[in-house]
Amino acid sequence: MKKVGLAIVGVAVLGGLVAGCATSNPWPKSRSQIVKTAPSCEDFAVQIYFEDKSAKLTNEARSVLKGADALATGCKVASVRVVGLADAKGLPEASLAISKQRADVVTRALAKMGYGNVEFDVGAAGDAGATTSDGEARPLRRRADIRFDLDGKL
Repeated sequence: MKKVGLAIVGVAVLGGLVAGCATSNPWPKSRSQIVKTAPSCEDFAVQIYFEDKSAKLTNEARSVLKGADALATGCKVASVRVVGLADAKGLPEASLAISKQRADVVTRALAKMGYGNVEFDVGAAGDAGATTSDGEARPLRRRADIRFDLDGKL
């Protein structure tokens, strides 16, 4: 008898929870119910990572650039600083060359996205800073750092 009583109570509680959920739907029913947040127009930075010995944008890198574009939407972009970096593998000259290529690839991609008339500050660090003072390689150095300097709303 006890098992049957508990089952009936459990079904009643579950039914009450389901009924409560059906009447208080937190999701909007149409696009007009979605509140749009005004852009904050604060400076921000993102990082784009590359494969070893590559300056080709990955799908993830393109997604990061699209996300950065979304953050800058509705804001006046005063300037964009792009710095290419490389790991400590190989010759310093090769590391500097690949970091320049990475910075250039990101700059071209941003120009195609509509930032062609924005002031760009493009640099390359090569493998500078790619190792710690103990001589250990720093992880995640195959990247480009991008800083968006925003100057208020449009």
